[in-house]
Amino acid sequence: MIKDFDLDYEVCNCVKVTIKDIIDSIKNSNVKTLRDLQEVTKAGTECRHCIFEEGDFGKMKKKIYCKTILNEVING
Repeated sequence: MIKDFDLDYEVCNCVKVTIKDIIDSIKNSNVKTLRDLQEVTKAGTECRHCIFEEGDFGKMKKKIYCKTILNEVING
């Protein structure tokens, strides 16, 4: 699913975190969990709609979520 997006796609609009930022944090900062991801990137720490689909209560739904990216990168 990540391959369907430009790496500059902004997953977290509140703190301007892109797919590339998330991938880099997983590879370079030993991010293994959503909590790790939030600590390193701050993604999902404000409105929280970008974390996973079930928690997206925003007016405009995200096209991809932090959890999806994390799982894809870690699990291949």
